[in-house]
Amino acid sequence: MRPVTLQQLRYLVAVANFGTMTAAAEALYVAQSALSRALKALEHELGTELFAREGRTVGLTAEGARVVRLARNVLDTVTAIEDIGRIVSPVAEETLTIATTPTLAIGYVARLVAAFSGEHPDAVVEVNRCLGQEAVFAAVRAGDAKIGVAAAPGPSDLRTFRLCETEVVLASPPDVDLPDPLPWRALDGLRMVLPERGSERRSQFETMFAEMWVRPIPSVEHNDPINWVAGVLNGEGSLLWYRDVAEDVFGDAATLRSLDPPLKRAIALVCKELPRAPLARRFLDLARREGFQEPDSD
Repeated sequence: MRPVTLQQLRYLVAVANFGTMTAAAEALYVAQSALSRALKALEHELGTELFAREGRTVGLTAEGARVVRLARNVLDTVTAIEDIGRIVSPVAEETLTIATTPTLAIGYVARLVAAFSGEHPDAVVEVNRCLGQEAVFAAVRAGDAKIGVAAAPGPSDLRTFRLCETEVVLASPPDVDLPDPLPWRALDGLRMVLPERGSERRSQFETMFAEMWVRPIPSVEHNDPINWVAGVLNGEGSLLWYRDVAEDVFGDAATLRSLDPPLKRAIALVCKELPRAPLARRFLDLARREGFQEPDSD
């Protein structure tokens, strides 16, 4: 019998956390085939079945659940041992700096930081807002931020972890009469709240509008999300925004409409290398545990 490895235990716990082999492999940044082979080898070495497969999801057998509980204890112990040297090291990390865009800072990242602070109340986390995702990537490359959160895909020179997928919707003043879902052609001539001309995000919008053959009318042009919200609430125009953020910010004060065909964006966490400092590693673990969603099959 070959000895069980820590890698096999990490793979097993990841599948238990994320529910599918695909999600676990992507979260761990490994090939699904390699993960599957390692877990089959683990089952062979233990002489028992660990998984009860049901379609795309993977459940645990009774014995599998027991092994997962033991595996978590082992991995927690290994992490605690690894942290001992880093805690007494003079270069130990005291502050976790995260670079992100203004939209994600008030939405997705804010929720992650709140959850992280709940688990680690003594941790100091700083969130730096960058004007665009290229600025986020630059901050990570320069070492000004340990972690970046931006729209996927990330650049090839950084490690990228796909966290979740979110829908982009149109948030409009309640008195705007539009169908739901909204055909893209309905954006032609529509008064809209947009980033400033010349900004990275405005260029992305312009490219998207050109591909859809629509020309909205800019009614508010600003890079600060506060002004975007004010533009919608004041009835000046409609705004394309992530659904979860728009729901949190507007509540019932704006009408949200899906687009037809729908528009979805993946959110990713980027770093220069796999985090070794305790705070960054724990934040990555929480983000993958709490934020990961299986991409839609369509």
